[in-house]
Order: sequence, then C-alpha cells, then structure tokens
Amino acid sequence: MTRQFTKVGVIGLGTMGAGIVEVFARNGIEVVALEVDDDALARGRGRLEKSTGRAVAREKMTQQDADVLHGRVTYATDYAELAQCQLVIEAVPEKIELKREIFAKLDASVGEEAILATNTSSLSVTEIAVATSRPNRVVGMHFFNPAPVLQFVEVVKTVITADDVFADVKALAERLGKRPVVVGDKAGFIANALLFGYLNHAVQMYEGRYATREDLDAAMKFGCGYPMGPLALMDLIGLDTAYEILDTMYKQGRDRLHAPRPIIKQMVSAGLKGRKSGRGFYTYAAPGSPEVVPDAATPNGGTPDGVSLRAVAKVGVVGSGTMATGIIEVFAKAGYDVVYVARGDEKVAAVRGAVEKSNARAVERGRMSQEDADALTARLTGSSAREDLKDVDLVVEAIAEDLAIKQDLFRDLDRICKPGAILATTTSSLPVIECANVTERPQDVVGMHFFNPAQVMKLVEVVSTIATSGDVVATAVELCGRLSKVPVQCSDRSGFIVNALLFPYLNDAIRMLEAHYATADDIDTAMKTGCGLPMGPFELLDVIGLDVALAIERELYVEFREPGFAPAPLLEHLVTAGYLGRKTGRGFRTYG
Repeated sequence: MTRQFTKVGVIGLGTMGAGIVEVFARNGIEVVALEVDDDALARGRGRLEKSTGRAVAREKMTQQDADVLHGRVTYATDYAELAQCQLVIEAVPEKIELKREIFAKLDASVGEEAILATNTSSLSVTEIAVATSRPNRVVGMHFFNPAPVLQFVEVVKTVITADDVFADVKALAERLGKRPVVVGDKAGFIANALLFGYLNHAVQMYEGRYATREDLDAAMKFGCGYPMGPLALMDLIGLDTAYEILDTMYKQGRDRLHAPRPIIKQMVSAGLKGRKSGRGFYTYAAPGSPEVVPDAATPNGGTPDGVSLRAVAKVGVVGSGTMATGIIEVFAKAGYDVVYVARGDEKVAAVRGAVEKSNARAVERGRMSQEDADALTARLTGSSAREDLKDVDLVVEAIAEDLAIKQDLFRDLDRICKPGAILATTTSSLPVIECANVTERPQDVVGMHFFNPAQVMKLVEVVSTIATSGDVVATAVELCGRLSKVPVQCSDRSGFIVNALLFPYLNDAIRMLEAHYATADDIDTAMKTGCGLPMGPFELLDVIGLDVALAIERELYVEFREPGFAPAPLLEHLVTAGYLGRKTGRGFRTYG
C-alpha cells in the first residue's frame, strides 16, 4: 500500500521551487518551504503570491482558495523545521556539490522513513544519493517549468532506490494530477536528453551564421508547431543552466552533439544569461521580462538596399500531388493567375477537383464567400503541356523527391520559360544547386520549401545557392509575404533549417528506444507534456513515413559526416521490414 503524504518540504524557492510548493499546497498537502536566508525567503514568498494572484485574476482560483493554499505553507531557514516532513524535495541550482551538501544536511534533519528527492534535470541522482546514509531512500522527482501548469514528471530511480520509495513517489505525482514516467539515472533523463541536443544544434547554426536567430525560431514555430523557437527557449531556460545541463550530458555520454557550443560559455561569462539577466540571444525590456526589444542584431526588414524586385504576376506550378495542389491553391487565393501542369488530362482534372472541393469546404464553414471561391478557380489554368509555362514569371516545381527527375524538369523549364523567370524547387532535402546547374540560368533558381499542408502551414524556407542572385531571393521573400506566409532564409545545405534540426532529434529518440531506456509511449509523453510539443517523436515519425525519415537522415549524414546523424539501426530495420508508419498500418505503432 502506497504512503499518503500529508507534509512535505521544498528547499529552494526560485521559479521552479516556488512552483513545486504551489503544486503540493494546491493538492491539500502541508509544505515547509526552506531558503538560505530571510531575503531569499521573502523573494520566494513573493513568487508564490504572484502566481496565485494571477490565477485569481484569471478566475482559475478563488481568493478564498488562494488564502487556504497560502495557509498550508510554512516558511523557514532552519533545517530543523523539516523534521516532520515525509518527503523533502530540493530545487536549487544545478551544481552537484551544492546538492550533495544539502542532502547531507537533510540526512541529519529528517526521520529515518522520510524520502529525499531531487528536482535535478541532468545531474546524477546516484551521486547525490551517496552523500546520505540512506541512498536507497533517494529518488529523482523532476518537475517541468512552470510546475503548476505542466503535467509531466520524471521519477528517476537509481540502481539502489528501494522499490517502495519510487512507487510511493510515482503515486504521489499521480495524486498531484501529473503524468509520471519512471526512468533510470542517465544524464538528461528523457526530455532534456532529447531537447538539449536539438537546442545545441540550433545554437551551432546561429553561431555559424547559417541563419538569423529570428529565422531559426520562426522556422521551428511555424514549420513544426513548436510553442517556442530554440533560441528563445534557451533564453527562457537560462544560458547558464543550459550550459550546465549540456556539459553534464557530454561528460557522461561523450556524444559531441551534447558538447556545449563555445558561444554559450562565452555569453554566460559575459553575463548574457537570457531573460533573467535581460539579455541572451535576444535583448529584453528588463531582467526577467518576456518582452523582446530591438537591438543591433534585429533585422531591418524590407528589400535590401540596391536590390530591385522582379515582377511576378503569373505563376506556374508543376505537379499534381498534395503539395502541388496546396501550392496552387495558395497562389490563386492570393490573387495570382496560376498555370499548373500535370501528367495527363486526368490528373489535370483531379487537381482542379481537389481545389474546388477545398473551396467548397471553406464556403461551408464561412471562411470564404462563394463569389471568392468562383474567382479563385477562374484564375486556374490546367495543362498537360509544359510549353504552356512559357509566359509565367515564376515556376514552382512540386514533383517527386528524385534528383534525376527534378533535373530533367529544370532542363525543360530552362528551355521553355522566358528570360528572367524565376525557377523554384520545393525540395525538402535535395541540393538546390544540383537543379540550378543543369540550366543556363543558375542565378534564377531558388528553393521555396513549403510545408504540408501548404494551405495551412505558414512557413516557407527560401533557400539560396551560391549562384542565386540577390534580387531572386528578395523577390521570393517578398512574395511569401503576399501569400500570408512566414519566410525564413538559409543557404543550400542538406535539411535547410527545419529538417536539419528536426530529424537528428527524431533519430536521438529512436536511439533512446533502441537502448531500452524508455518506451515509445513514455518518450512521446515526455516531449508532449514536458516540452509542449504538438506530437511525440514516434507519433510524428509514423505520420511522416519511416522511409521518408530514413531518406532524410541519410542525406544529413552524407552531408555533415556527423556520427550522431547516422540513422539508428532500428529505423533501418523497420523500413527494410516494410513497416513505414501509418500509410502501411504499422511503424513504431500498429494501426487499425
């Protein structure tokens, strides 16, 4: 029978500690909140009062409930006040010596049956536990920030944690309304082990000037539906905290993808720690403020000086699949005359039918008038002859991801299209320069990577090759704005921004599953409820298609020669077996 906790202690009343106090007190548990001195105690009390005050203002809590909650909290600076606590959890900075010192004090202050828990997100729970005389009663209880909101809790069991201890702590997390997952004592556990590799990779892109901070963040927000971009998230976490987590993970696993990028340490040394210091990758209105203010690195926007935009009035689209159909609809909805080319009259008719069906749904839902729907379809001209593209100002190809097929098309477009027409490819992983080089006009070739479904997804990656002229890039960027899309700019490198950040993270998740560290369900839960991602990695992989994922990961590995990018053997085996995800009824999960 699991223990019923009635009184707990929390050490450290920073943002995380104060949040944990609130979680316990909200659930009817008496809390002793401990800090190093009276000033720190007052700041901690202020954080808790501010949080409950916001809840009352938003009518998520009554004032009476808030008063009762605060009545359950006792504030103290003396460890003796923790003597009657059945569980004590520390939430102090990520420094191993500090945590070991605290646990040694706790060992002498609480009863023999008390459970000692650490909220560490990356340090070894075992190393902390052995600072006590009762390492079997020490467990990790990793809440996520903000603790009152996020449901996920990692319960970390060491090789010496008693079974009843972790069972009691897991049951307590469930009582708190959380979704606990039990994991072993490995640096980063589930969520941070996957999250921080991705964040570090984004920092590397920024450090190498591959993309601006704004474009990196916009790419992942609008291309993947992430709640925050990676650099804004680094600022929120704190660059000093991020450095400690990455350094710990690297020292334990020796994976160089976790080796903190040099710029992180440089920024921390300069006091640029993120939101809490008022400046990190971005500059903020004040220390602790979420408001980003312009600084020297903020883009000016608009067309670069000395660059004239090319006129685009008539657009061509080649292809008849889901992506091509979406792009055709996007351009026509924005008022452009569109000539689309498909293979055969049947496919031409199918594209028009798909657009008309989409418009009919929009009319039915009140998102479009019938008059606007009729005007949109009137702007479409379908053809099975590429020669009908001779007068367009821009051609966007959205055909199969096969380089030889795309090159054949670009040779044809080079012959057919008028001088000055922009030739764009929607490839998500192939080299744009390989398409440009088969033409006599490589300066006119650019990548415009729309995301699926194009009618819904806001992001377009505008990809320039070494040969693409500045006016072509500027025209593509400006055109995205006319389409109500969010353009991000990058150069012609495998994966561009989104896939180059997304697929190594997905590969890391497969490796974690392969190592039997956690189940697919637990990993998906960790990333959805702990990090706020719209889908877990295995849900997403099954939607994308495991064959597609494998092809992209192979491209990334060949391009960068990074051992950590090599596709996980489990992915290779699933694809070989024909388990490709939802489209075949089986991937990482089985579908009905």
